[in-house]
Amino acid sequence: MKKLLPLTVTLFFAVFLAWPLAELLKGAFTDGGRFSLRYFQLIFDNPFYSQCFLNSALIAVWSTLLALAVALPLAWLFNRCEFPAKTLLNSLLLLPLILPPFVGAIGLRQFFTRYGTLNLLLEKTGLVNLADPPDWLASGGFYGIILLQALHLYPILFLSAQAAMANLDPALREAAANLGARGWRVFRTVTLPLALPGIFAGTTIVFIAAFTDLGVPLMFSFQATVPSQIFNLVTQPDNPLGYALVVLTLLLVALLFLLGRRLGGGNHATAMRGGAQALTVRLGRLPALLATAGVLGLVAVSVIPHLGVVLQSFSARWFMTALPTEWSGQFYREVFRLDATALSVKNSLLYSVCSLSLDLLLGLAIAWLLTREKFRGKALLDTAAMLPLALPGLVLAFAYYVTFSKPGSPLAFLDPRGNPLPLLVIAYAMHRLPYLVRAAYAGFQQVSAALEEASTNLGACAWQTFRRVSLPLIMANLVAGSILTFSFAMLDVSNSLMLAQESRFYPITKAIYSLMGRITPTAANIACALGVLALLLLAAALYLAARLMGQKMGQLFRS
Repeated sequence: MKKLLPLTVTLFFAVFLAWPLAELLKGAFTDGGRFSLRYFQLIFDNPFYSQCFLNSALIAVWSTLLALAVALPLAWLFNRCEFPAKTLLNSLLLLPLILPPFVGAIGLRQFFTRYGTLNLLLEKTGLVNLADPPDWLASGGFYGIILLQALHLYPILFLSAQAAMANLDPALREAAANLGARGWRVFRTVTLPLALPGIFAGTTIVFIAAFTDLGVPLMFSFQATVPSQIFNLVTQPDNPLGYALVVLTLLLVALLFLLGRRLGGGNHATAMRGGAQALTVRLGRLPALLATAGVLGLVAVSVIPHLGVVLQSFSARWFMTALPTEWSGQFYREVFRLDATALSVKNSLLYSVCSLSLDLLLGLAIAWLLTREKFRGKALLDTAAMLPLALPGLVLAFAYYVTFSKPGSPLAFLDPRGNPLPLLVIAYAMHRLPYLVRAAYAGFQQVSAALEEASTNLGACAWQTFRRVSLPLIMANLVAGSILTFSFAMLDVSNSLMLAQESRFYPITKAIYSLMGRITPTAANIACALGVLALLLLAAALYLAARLMGQKMGQLFRS
């Protein structure tokens, strides 16, 4: 059994990680069976694809810069200052993380289109002429994509910068103050340089997430991005340009990831002196009021896209008015009455439960091997288990589609063009496997091996010891990891959009995307109702997971 377990895990990663990635590289770098860079040359020579790369890069750069502009002052404020409701406001700042931008794009369009809520409000003040209203989202929603990505991702940078600043030795700031430096100069010459490794690590994550996001550009019907083109080419497995686009994206992500690990992995904070505490300043009444108002204002702006989704899900009439003029809950009933939407909910539940079951088996096996066994390739197994966190969803989804849809594939039952259920389950499981591995790993680390040895000495076999001793002791970790795994699978975007090709197999996110492409009057309202239900599910799941794991939640996301 001890020899069979590592072999089984190794076989899984070989078939569902190494093989698809190898097929990607083979399709991109070979022409007629020989090594070639021809397809990359075709991409660089094509003005449209060059524009796609430029647009994706601009979206990533501007989203990252906006997120930085928001996150750095907030990190400084929450590290250096004390003011009322600070703990509550700190939690509210993380709210955008539980609101998927894929869904929020619907609400953002409702507020900022040429005849949306903002222009209608400004028209009442005489600032806008509805004969030629401004287009706040720019051509095709380019600015809208940037805004939505920045609002969704700034909490990642905030957490990264806040942690980096909290690790600084306060004696360094005291020394700068004793030498006459004040305020901005201390921040610029001491705090910021020493916190740069952590800030850069968060910046890398945000840049990659914005560059590779598929859902938001599609919801804005913005086709001139790399993810949108990969989505369009996924059903053309014989088109080598798709392989080349995906490999270029993968190489860029790998380069940025390694750069982030190299530049962001250093520790410039220096060790704190024993008992040293970071000095904070208690704000006066007016500064505290301004700080609170500013944070609340940012949170309010962050949830505007999702507020638009909620409003539209209840709006029976919303035409040329700032807010709905008639309200109804009928669209929530329609979600479960319509065959397409009701089936999508059932499909998502089925896919997510099956992928969770697979993740539990694999996660427990991998965590047990990493914490309880000694064998060759242990570090490689740990890396393979965490690698899906660094792989963009659209890269692995494309690799799965082109690998398992090839004629004559030895695993023909995984062809997504027939029934995508098996491949979707595996794709969901692969992307969420790190959460279960880390949850189980943290649990096993807290369980003393002496308890398991005592059980064995009393005559229990390995399975009895695992079932009666180890498993009950790590159950809270497993439940928390399972909740996250299930909820994120329910709202998966890239795999769902790319692997589910027929409407009878659509999960929730693909159903929302399909509804937004229809011209029927109530399609958008039903899509919003479905989106709100999905948001509530994710929010409840994260709350339950946080209650179960508390401060240990962060262990699920460490690579």
